[in-house]
Amino acid sequence: MERYPSDATELAYNGKDRNAGDIGITPQAELWNGRLAMIGFLAYLLWDLSGYSVVRDVLHLVSSTHP
Repeated sequence: MERYPSDATELAYNGKDRNAGDIGITPQAELWNGRLAMIGFLAYLLWDLSGYSVVRDVLHLVSSTHP
């Protein structure tokens, strides 16, 4: 069993190398988009837990304007 994917795996999607420098919606771009979204979500959770919640502040302002 090979440790790294073979060329057949890299070209399996549509016959093009998924790591090629294509611009637009590509499988590799979608992987990076998901990774960055997960990092951003984790960063917001840590920010929220440290007491700097923008969402709670906004919801508090909205709820306090209506009795």
